[in-house]
Amino acid sequence: MTEGPAPIEQQRILRTAIPGPRSAELHRRKASAVSAGVGVGLPVYIERAGGGVLVDVDGNQLIDFGSGIAVTTVGNAAPRVVERIQAQAADFTHTCFMVTPYEEYLAVCEALNELTPGSGEKRSALFNSGAEAVENAVKVARSYTGRQAVVAFDHAYHGRTNLTMALTAKNMPYKHRFGPFASEIYRVPMAYPFRWPTGPENCADEAFEQFTSLVHAQIGEDNTAAVLLEPIQGEGGFIVPAPGFVRRMADWCAEHGILFIADEVQTGFCRTGDWFACEFEDVAPDLITTAKGIAGGLPLSGLTGRAEVMDSVHSGGLGGTYGGNPVACAAALGSIETMKAENLNARAKQIEALCVPRLQQLAAKYEQIGDIRGRGAMLAIEMVAGAGDLSPNSVLTGKVNVYCHSQGLVTLTAGTYGNVLRLLPPLAIGDELLNEGLDILEQAFATAL
Repeated sequence: MTEGPAPIEQQRILRTAIPGPRSAELHRRKASAVSAGVGVGLPVYIERAGGGVLVDVDGNQLIDFGSGIAVTTVGNAAPRVVERIQAQAADFTHTCFMVTPYEEYLAVCEALNELTPGSGEKRSALFNSGAEAVENAVKVARSYTGRQAVVAFDHAYHGRTNLTMALTAKNMPYKHRFGPFASEIYRVPMAYPFRWPTGPENCADEAFEQFTSLVHAQIGEDNTAAVLLEPIQGEGGFIVPAPGFVRRMADWCAEHGILFIADEVQTGFCRTGDWFACEFEDVAPDLITTAKGIAGGLPLSGLTGRAEVMDSVHSGGLGGTYGGNPVACAAALGSIETMKAENLNARAKQIEALCVPRLQQLAAKYEQIGDIRGRGAMLAIEMVAGAGDLSPNSVLTGKVNVYCHSQGLVTLTAGTYGNVLRLLPPLAIGDELLNEGLDILEQAFATAL
């Protein structure tokens, strides 16, 4: 057996400008081969990755504060994930679970049933992407309740399929010119403390009152199949709901026979310091969607819920040719094993404890930083015009992001108004790299302001 590549040294190394010449050449090829509709945030082409480092084709080593948008939570090419992928690929790569099933699919569903919140009997089904998981959650909710309406929130992001575009709040770039969208989708205000009109202290009560009033007046409780919420909104700007809002909403749903769906595609699997973000308020959703961090980078998603809910769908009503692919399932089992063995929930909390004080110091220095928020290794900086003016400052956000990229720090933007910088480091990253990344972030603000 040939030996694998040597471990990647966990340090930032810049051998060329970012992007370098080989990346630039590949990006020219991209322009002539790939649809212009597929955008790229940082045109640096990666050939290896591990821990908290991405190595590009020019030999630069970049600090990863993005994790492929919260996917490589256990780190790229994590050993347990790689070993399981290699073994499974050598056995077989596909049969379609709906044709001739296999144990790996069962093992992932059993793990999801065990790990997700709630002590009752559960069932799961596997798909390819977060959008597929959300779409199937809506199908299940409508089947179980016999109702059609689905409630989603301002600033929500749930995917790019037709139904999930309807659920997603933001027009550009997700919905523009792609309609018409699926019907029976209704939107209500999000409990967004930083931007709540009467102040954060009133946010939970007033947002809950608006939510219940709008559902009652515009939809009717008896017509509502489900309420769909990200326990911490992702693309919308890492909005952490006002304390108590999620708990009250879930209780209200239960009172009216409405299913509460937690979209944990971005928040799930140790990212926020718990296995799932809804555990923070001790909420057990009726249905929970997962993807991203579940399989160490391979395409896999899950839908898990109460047994009587999930079993309400007729045989053949759920599935897909590639859903629960055996190699992706093997990767998920390796990822979950890594999360348990390395106590990555605790690591997420350590990352929060290291990063938040430094981000708060930065906010005290610059009035254009309006809010520092998040949980675990899912943190955000919201940028505004200045003290007393909360107008979104997308220009500053862009400048900070571009500077970080130029210095070999991979960062991501987010937010309905494009004014949020989000930090999603892999939980495998070391403290030294974290601190160096935060140093670059400080330099970015000093340069931009």
